[in-house]
Amino acid sequence: MQEPVPIRPPAVAGRFYPSEASELERSVTALLREGLDASPCPEKPPRAMILPHAGYPFSGSAAALGYAQVYPFRHRFRHVVLLGPAHFCDLAGLAVPTVAAFVTPLGEVTVSKALRTEALTHPDVRADDHPHAREHSIEVHLPFLQVVLSHFDVLPVAVGRSDAPSCGRLIEQFWDDETLIVVSSDLSHFHDSETAQRLDQETTTAIERLDYQRIDGEGACGAGPVRGLLWFAQQQGLQATTVTRCSSADVTGDRSSVVGYGSYVFH
Repeated sequence: MQEPVPIRPPAVAGRFYPSEASELERSVTALLREGLDASPCPEKPPRAMILPHAGYPFSGSAAALGYAQVYPFRHRFRHVVLLGPAHFCDLAGLAVPTVAAFVTPLGEVTVSKALRTEALTHPDVRADDHPHAREHSIEVHLPFLQVVLSHFDVLPVAVGRSDAPSCGRLIEQFWDDETLIVVSSDLSHFHDSETAQRLDQETTTAIERLDYQRIDGEGACGAGPVRGLLWFAQQQGLQATTVTRCSSADVTGDRSSVVGYGSYVFH
């Protein structure tokens, strides 16, 4: 008898995005439509992106503006390498899951065996499901990818204590025309609005200048994968462009304790 295929069930449905399939699809489609209406059609596809990972009411519009840059080229990408910070465990290096698929209310997303095997040739990567068990930074992007892309598989990478060259060299292993690199990160957390604006502008300037050494956990909760992408982008001579920046205060009106969000694309 064939063993059941192990999957990673949704950990954040109902908290970060709707748990019912039709409602989730409506939500993502509406956000994407707004993003497409607000964005000029890009001349070329992004090769990599930094996008936020809060609940959809807070950062969904910012993420959708990034995914709107991918939508016209949705038939091009067959693989997504999705890197996010490990929020809930002390992780040395980087971890890929052992499961065959992640699942959202919209269905299963296949974890690429080939990309996982390639990732495990990197000396700082290990197979470990624990960092992925509760992690929202990766999962919140999956419904967007399910709506935007035609056919794709994914390599989820939880990034812990890893220096920029190590993470950047992992990205380099997957750099080709059919693979989209998505780094998941919010910006500053829980400062007053004025302080948050200053910190988020500093982080945005560092991203645009590919200055990975100026990225830290104060300015971006996904500092590890952001630094890795910027290191790699610097080696490759890529250009980073800010798509949008916003904060939780734009939704709640509370300017005393703000979380910042930004979307950035790389060509």
